[in-house]
Amino acid sequence: MERENWTSKFGFILAASGSAIGLGNIWRFPYITGTNGGAAFLLIYITAIILIGYPVLISEMAIGRKTARNPIGAFKKLAPDTPWWLVGALGVLSGFVILSYYSVVAGWGMSYAVKSIGGFADGTDFAALFGSHISSTFSPIFWHAAFMFLTVAVIGAGIVNGIQKVVKVLMPMLFLITFLLIFRSLTLEGALKGLIFYLKPDLSAVNLQTFVDAISQAFFTLSLGMGAIITYGSYLSENDNINESAGYVMFFDTAVAFLAGFAIFPAVFALGFDPAAGPGLTFITLPAVFAKMPLGALFSFLFFILLTIAALTSSISMLEVVVAFLVDEYGWNRKKASYFMGFLIFFVGLPPLLGYSSFSNFRFLGMDVLDTYDWFSNVIFLPTGGLLTAIFVGYYWGSTNAVEEANKNSSFKIGKSYRFLIKYIVPAAIIIIITLSLINSI
Repeated sequence: MERENWTSKFGFILAASGSAIGLGNIWRFPYITGTNGGAAFLLIYITAIILIGYPVLISEMAIGRKTARNPIGAFKKLAPDTPWWLVGALGVLSGFVILSYYSVVAGWGMSYAVKSIGGFADGTDFAALFGSHISSTFSPIFWHAAFMFLTVAVIGAGIVNGIQKVVKVLMPMLFLITFLLIFRSLTLEGALKGLIFYLKPDLSAVNLQTFVDAISQAFFTLSLGMGAIITYGSYLSENDNINESAGYVMFFDTAVAFLAGFAIFPAVFALGFDPAAGPGLTFITLPAVFAKMPLGALFSFLFFILLTIAALTSSISMLEVVVAFLVDEYGWNRKKASYFMGFLIFFVGLPPLLGYSSFSNFRFLGMDVLDTYDWFSNVIFLPTGGLLTAIFVGYYWGSTNAVEEANKNSSFKIGKSYRFLIKYIVPAAIIIIITLSLINSI
């Protein structure tokens, strides 16, 4: 079966950036920044993106293009008759599990976009409203199904007519809506307090958990360790520039996360809310902010549409990982694989969805079902996948081979710095983060 390729460098950059830009930027980044003291976390996060995220991003793109295979097939091709294929299997599993609960949260975003059309009344108990929504049954299932249907429809259409065509529309929309929200937020009276919180480092807020959160966020937001970048890289041609493309992806991803802070924190401070509200910042605090804001219904609608677009550009990359596995390894028809895996992922997403109603008594280390899925993904699966990928590139396949592949047709060459980072800094940092995360959780 002939494999598709991206029809342009720009198409790949938008698709890979879309994979990276998701709920991690719009939903997760603001509340993690808020709970870690603002600007101090931002500096650590950017450092983690450059020193850890960029080398792993290049490595996964190089593995993908070299093999032109899904994650499992890629490791089988580079390390035949060895257990290294299990690293690819972990990537496929990661994408599968993350998408199952990612779709649930994205469904919340879709439902809130619809709720926003009528506007939220000032004085509404938004904690009760959110609790009522997630603890019901029919509505969350409907929106979970609707979001998975959109994801399946894009992937079923293929690389060029599906993913590439859709991201060329969605990514410009994402940036446009972000800038509209920033303009509204910065023009509110009292917005300066939010800017100071966001941009002036408070080193007293920094602790070990800050570093754990920063590196975990770097992996989550760049789609590392879940096979998405290897899969997208497998559709690159020999003429594509890996090093520059990785740089653009890193830049766009970080820019959207950074800009999301400008859209959120000035408004939160201007209207007297808590920036350290945790996960509830998006679905409890921000609706309350919009309710107090002139034209709040419009900007609430735009924000939750932004959240949905960001989620969709990431979800299609996660579904592509598992679909590519069935297409490459078993010769499945793309549409058949898309619908089959979409239904299976929808089904696996039901426990976290019902974790606030039917499964509300479930607890793992004190966490509900959705947080348990998220914990395994961000503390175990993604860092372990990134660690093993770094070890594979640095010591088995060889950093020299990775450099040779990445430097093809590249005006920006990597070399000694990349080798040092992928062999020593990346593995050491990830081991420390996994260890600290496990200690903090138990």
